[in-house]
Amino acid sequence: MSRLRAILGTTAVGLFAAGAANADTWRYAFEEALTEVQGMYAQKFKEEIEANSDHEVQLFPFGTLGESADIMEQAQAGILQFVDQSPGFTGALIPEAQVFFVPYLLPQDEEQLFEFFRSSKAINEMFPELYAEQGLELLTMFPEGEVCMTTQEPVHSPEDLNEVKFRVMTNPLLVESYQAFGATPTPLPWGEVYGALQTGIIQGQENPGFFLESTKMYEVTDVITCIGHNNFTTAVMANKGFYDGLGEEEQTLIQNATDAAFEYILEYQQGLQEESLDKIKEAKPEMQINILSEEERQPFMETAASVEEAFIEMTGDSGQAILEQMKSDLEAVQ
Repeated sequence: MSRLRAILGTTAVGLFAAGAANADTWRYAFEEALTEVQGMYAQKFKEEIEANSDHEVQLFPFGTLGESADIMEQAQAGILQFVDQSPGFTGALIPEAQVFFVPYLLPQDEEQLFEFFRSSKAINEMFPELYAEQGLELLTMFPEGEVCMTTQEPVHSPEDLNEVKFRVMTNPLLVESYQAFGATPTPLPWGEVYGALQTGIIQGQENPGFFLESTKMYEVTDVITCIGHNNFTTAVMANKGFYDGLGEEEQTLIQNATDAAFEYILEYQQGLQEESLDKIKEAKPEMQINILSEEERQPFMETAASVEEAFIEMTGDSGQAILEQMKSDLEAVQ
């Protein structure tokens, strides 16, 4: 019996050592701060991985490893195992991902929006193939909140954006969209936006309410205008070589953590837009916050068809198939 205990003890030590040897540190970078939506998602993902494995997940918020283009390059090179990046920045890499910037495509109703991201065939079946071609495993996409404009002057129609230098992400379709809105789109990396607004190089930009509040965009602009044209979307990806090299158990671990963080972040966002706009008003009482009426939105909505045409011209049959599938997916949840 004493020999058996010794053998079992040795076996247990060996198994523990093997388990420890298999414990890896995974690196995950994203485009926002830890306390913003992408950061909250990443923290939940990390929590789920570490609670259900011996792996550690290191988180790298915006700026710690460079700009958006830098972290994408690092993810493709395998320096990062995970990256969270908006299609706004991957539009040049994966042109079809620009579909999320066709104005008024996504529903404003929150329940419909969330169900679309859960069930969309375009997101869950078509996009993974396109990301795989770029060495990326698409784990999920999720919305972050309704996008609103911040400007120096009130905006009630496209004419009010005439000659306004408006910052956009480095995304060709977003440039088309703001040209259709009447503005002069100016692509800029995010790190330059606050200073450019402060010095008058640009006069406007767009982002979800929580981001306007957390980055203090209200300090360098005077008006927030919500026209219901879009909901900011982001994508969580893994380096494909890393992901494909994992065993089935670890892939399941990542998928389960992805699913748990997805549901968590949808719940986290409920009421966040209104809460953020209230905080801005509290911090700067003179800030104008305008939610345009359906009548005022109509001229902006009429630009959607021309932006759709531009999207199809940029992406060809592949983009048209994605757009048609997304419309079908959206009809199914409405």
